[in-house]
Amino acid sequence: MWTEKLQVQGPYNFDLVLERLSLDPLQVVDFTNRTVKVPLYIEKEPIVLQVQAIANIDEPSFIIKGHSEVYKSKAIERLKKVFHWHQPLEGVSRHFRESDLREIFEEHRGTAIVLDFDYYSCLVKCIIHQQLNLSFAHTLTERFVKTFGYQMEGAWFYPTPETTAQLQIEQLRAIQFSGRKAEYVIGLSEQIIQGHLNLDIMEKLSDQEVMDTLIKIRGIGRWTAENFLLFGLGRPNLFPKADIGIQNALKILYGLPQKPTQEEMESYSVKWAPYLSYASLYLWRSIEKRSEKK
Repeated sequence: MWTEKLQVQGPYNFDLVLERLSLDPLQVVDFTNRTVKVPLYIEKEPIVLQVQAIANIDEPSFIIKGHSEVYKSKAIERLKKVFHWHQPLEGVSRHFRESDLREIFEEHRGTAIVLDFDYYSCLVKCIIHQQLNLSFAHTLTERFVKTFGYQMEGAWFYPTPETTAQLQIEQLRAIQFSGRKAEYVIGLSEQIIQGHLNLDIMEKLSDQEVMDTLIKIRGIGRWTAENFLLFGLGRPNLFPKADIGIQNALKILYGLPQKPTQEEMESYSVKWAPYLSYASLYLWRSIEKRSEKK
């Protein structure tokens, strides 16, 4: 067992990060001890880390614990990207201080974009979540992972592409996948194991190159590719205009009689660049908080 203390530049509100992570029933979050378990693949080996916050928003620091010394340095580097510790949030907060989103940013100050823990699980989750309300999307994803994935040190790992590619459509239908969505998830996994899609090279590609690569795959459209760019790769300037959650958040923010058109969304968002991904996150948080209060 190893332990490492890491200090990062504030503001960083880990309690709000845990709050959003806890919306996903697969996440192992402990609010009392301010911890989350993080399942990672490092050089294709599964490892589980525990991340614990031990300080405040303006001077954040963390205790990281793991078992394998072999992968310690690479695991910490991955955590820095996953939790957005490598890029201070002060510049983002400053950018939105004079914007229409200032009140939302004040309420959620220090909330970072947290990436999904690996590229494959991110893309699979995006496909599963297509055209579903968030509650059922999480339920369906949980069934998929707990039926075909595995648990280690209390944390859940998604099934590997090799495992998923061997599934039959009927097996996914049995946990309430649509036939088409089952085909998409199995087909994606086949593309990966056959070498037609390499997710590991995505971080070296531009946003447009990633989009062009992914939308060639059956079952992946613009919304799914944009969410992979945002929550898989952590790209800073994504604003999925087809996302119903963002549309509803803007409707509430501006007191609109109906959801905005994509042209209206473009007009609203032009001043939020180059941090559109944070505009997306904080708009999502604004409606998630409303749901939590009901």
